[in-house]
Amino acid sequence: MKLLAFLSIITLLLSCKPDFTTLQFDTISKNNDLQFWYEQNNNNEYLNLLRSKYPIDSLIKDSKTDTERAQSIMHWVHIQWRHNGKNEPKKRDAISILEEVKERKNFRCVEYAIVSSACLNAIGLKTRILGLMTKDVETRKSGAGHVVSEVFLSDLNKWVFIDAQWDAMPVLNGIPLNAVEFQHAITNHYDELEILSSRKWISKKRYISWIYPYLYNFNILFDNREGIGIDRNSIDGKSNLILSPVGASNPTVFQRKQKIDYAVYTNSLNDFYAQPNNIDK
Repeated sequence: MKLLAFLSIITLLLSCKPDFTTLQFDTISKNNDLQFWYEQNNNNEYLNLLRSKYPIDSLIKDSKTDTERAQSIMHWVHIQWRHNGKNEPKKRDAISILEEVKERKNFRCVEYAIVSSACLNAIGLKTRILGLMTKDVETRKSGAGHVVSEVFLSDLNKWVFIDAQWDAMPVLNGIPLNAVEFQHAITNHYDELEILSSRKWISKKRYISWIYPYLYNFNILFDNREGIGIDRNSIDGKSNLILSPVGASNPTVFQRKQKIDYAVYTNSLNDFYAQPNNIDK
């Protein structure tokens, strides 16, 4: 009887959802001084070379929607190598990373995001690398960040979260979500939330339990153009925009040692999720 009671308790604990908290962001104000630069793919030599070396166009030939295109790219990048959180590439661009992959090298979440973003930009979908940081990013010794991508799907007119390391795209009621929407859906619509993936065995519970702590601070570049040696634009000398919840302290240190002195801070979703414009210079 004691064993049965113990097993019943374990079963109950495993079936319970983790304790999630809704984060609050400013949904009204907007900083009109902020500006973003996204890849226009106007005969970009670097992206043309990427497309000539790898089967990017063929990956999407049967795709009917931007969601399908993004998912096809995400899955292809996912299967190129196994995750290795300690191995860094010699160079931090997609072609160089993929060339090292041919030598059977494995890389971090950062490299999944770099390659995903370049491939998505190559097929004409405006994309940005998105750094995720935990609430305790300043005091953790390690494991305080994860890197994914967000892609703007023109047919849905919205930003969407993709994680090529896990081959995961969050979807609620058939609509792909951005990172903040994903956090909100985990908290408020857990049962309806789906993780779109070509990996049939991916565990929704496992992935959400793993990713959830990272969905707190959100970090993007102002200049998201593709290529090597680009003179990146900045805003008031700052290269990045960090979105933090209302009432939270702005993180100024990453994992105790690395200063975050390169970012403008905001609590506004209107700042962070502004629709891409046509600036390309």
